[in-house]
Amino acid sequence: MSHHDRPLKSFSAVLLGALLTLGSLPAMTAPAPSTADGAPLAERRPFMVTSPFGARPDPWYWLRDDKRSDPDMLAYLEAENAHLAKAMAPHRALEQKVYDEIVGRIKQDDASVPQRRNGWWYYQRYETGKQYPILARRKGSLEAPEAIILDGNERAKGHDFYSVGNLEVSPDGRWAAIAEDTVGRRQYQIRIKDLQTDEWLPTVLSDVEASLAWADDNATLLYIRKDPQTLLGDKVYRHRRGTDPAQDTLVYEEQDDSFYMGLARSKSDRFLFITVQSTVSAEWRYADPADPALNFKVAVPRERDHEYQLEDAGDRFVLRSNWQARNFRIVAAPIDKIADRSAWQDVIPHRADAFVESFEVFDDYLAVNERSGGLSKLRVRGWKDGRDFLLDAADPAYTMGFGSNTETATPLLRYIYTSPTTPATTYDYDMRTGERRELKREPVLGGFDSADYTAEFRFAAARDGTRVPVTLLYRRGTKLDGTAPLYQYAYGSYGYSTDPTFRSAVLSLVDRGFVYAIAHIRGGQEMGRDWYEDGKLMKKVNSFNDFIDVTRFLVAEKVADPRRVFAMGGSAGGLLMGAIANLAPGDYKGIVAHVPFVDVVTTMLDESIPLTTNEFDEWGNPVSGKAVYDYMLSYSPYDQVSRQAYPAMLVTGGLWDSQVQYWEPAKWVARLRTLKTDSNPLLMRMNMEAGHGGKSGRFERYREVAEEYAFVLWQAGIDR
Repeated sequence: MSHHDRPLKSFSAVLLGALLTLGSLPAMTAPAPSTADGAPLAERRPFMVTSPFGARPDPWYWLRDDKRSDPDMLAYLEAENAHLAKAMAPHRALEQKVYDEIVGRIKQDDASVPQRRNGWWYYQRYETGKQYPILARRKGSLEAPEAIILDGNERAKGHDFYSVGNLEVSPDGRWAAIAEDTVGRRQYQIRIKDLQTDEWLPTVLSDVEASLAWADDNATLLYIRKDPQTLLGDKVYRHRRGTDPAQDTLVYEEQDDSFYMGLARSKSDRFLFITVQSTVSAEWRYADPADPALNFKVAVPRERDHEYQLEDAGDRFVLRSNWQARNFRIVAAPIDKIADRSAWQDVIPHRADAFVESFEVFDDYLAVNERSGGLSKLRVRGWKDGRDFLLDAADPAYTMGFGSNTETATPLLRYIYTSPTTPATTYDYDMRTGERRELKREPVLGGFDSADYTAEFRFAAARDGTRVPVTLLYRRGTKLDGTAPLYQYAYGSYGYSTDPTFRSAVLSLVDRGFVYAIAHIRGGQEMGRDWYEDGKLMKKVNSFNDFIDVTRFLVAEKVADPRRVFAMGGSAGGLLMGAIANLAPGDYKGIVAHVPFVDVVTTMLDESIPLTTNEFDEWGNPVSGKAVYDYMLSYSPYDQVSRQAYPAMLVTGGLWDSQVQYWEPAKWVARLRTLKTDSNPLLMRMNMEAGHGGKSGRFERYREVAEEYAFVLWQAGIDR
């Protein structure tokens, strides 16, 4: 039976209903330990979340344990994992089949395209059967002997999780500073390796960001220490190789906890940068890496609603700036006059129909990554002749992005082209002659042929008349007559655009008759800056409406079977999943929510939680006014769970997640299981050894994807 004609509840009605539901919860006594299907029921314990605008009962607040050691909490999470294991047991054979397909498409002994830097060719490669990359280089030419910088497989031994956050080689090529995470919480440790002797120095810089930069003396390393509670990087220190970290000196401290911080060397090697960036503003500091004092100067002082990034080009700085340019523009000015906006000269003027996303500076050319018509494109402009043109593309839906461009004295632009039917392909493009040379197309094994698939780029009408882009992928021969199951994905936050790229794993659904859709909803920047502004703060509901309206458009167009529509999103996209589950549960057969941000108001009230203060300009500050508080509460998925039928749901989390704390999905599932009126499966996978990104090995992460797909296929009635 189709439910897509069911009207959405108004947000005021949802809010009122939720508050009444919360108020009518039974007395906080321990319920039966499980439901009829054996699912665990988390105990309810009295707790009130306070705010300037009233208190709310939260009987599952106890599931939060910052130390992650409470035995009752851990027992509940393990019970959820056991319930998932039991529910999925009949489908493990299908899951294994899907996993084998996904891994079978991967060329196991693959290597990246080498990139030259300071006389060395750097690359990473994998060995057959190994989980982690080997980072290596060759001196002078690709025929020179290989020198291994880091073998991730060796470094990962003895750890349930392992990830390299960053690797920076000193200017003289001898020393490598490497940021590693063995927990999954992005609390990195930096170690230094002597690439000449292949020995590790004993010094460890702990609880730091992955961002780091060397000075020209090859002994001074800049790094960022984290606040131990919020995990926010707020202090830049300088460490002298071979000395006690206790002697490290403070270079810069950021006082505003709404800013993220980073470090970098300019591509020309002329400058070191300290960057701070909030949701709505930025500030860059620069210093001469050869200056022993490392005297950092502010480029353009911070100002609310002014975002910028910069690089140097000869005697000028080149900026991407949104000052008097909503969709950003590229300007240039003499280095010593960069703060004087009257000295700025347009290089790429502002356009209402194109969003400037990033840029690369070369001695003779400027390359710009722009978004227009909903797609990511590349533009080249000559510094001397002013010649200006877009690189061409062959597909209706595609993505162009910069590859690794590490040198300025070259006419070659390295870029990556991909589409839903085209694996990521690396090119070198000669900006002088227009010659394009394909360096590598990501291999896809298992008999893959692009000609077997069709991609489309459509526009769906949202309820307010906005045209929302949609990318579709399906196998040739799939009938678009209302019988195909649909898997619809979106993110829609932070201005992050979800590009139509090739995803080999999703072929396991498409080959079984699914249509895969990416809804480019408001909250991203696919259609420009306004697209982002219309999907944040007090307009966040537009993101949810867009997603639902895309679903209804695809059903009306007979792209999808209304009885077999599935939705998936993660992190802030998990918030999206929680919202549509409350607002339009009848439109979806199943929902997959990965590490979902669902407890919006409670989280944003607590500034001790990592990332909270950085997010006020994205979601709102619930103590700033009752209207803001009420609006955030009106869509917060955890708060809006009500006594109604929900789709089948698979929810994931990570005990050590630093981005979305594990208790958000845990509390949400506990409330859903208590209030929902249906008998559809509600399953939660809590990864007890990892964080936001899931498991770390290149094959292990596909175990989780295979489980996700097996769940969806089960609910779609497909058992092959």
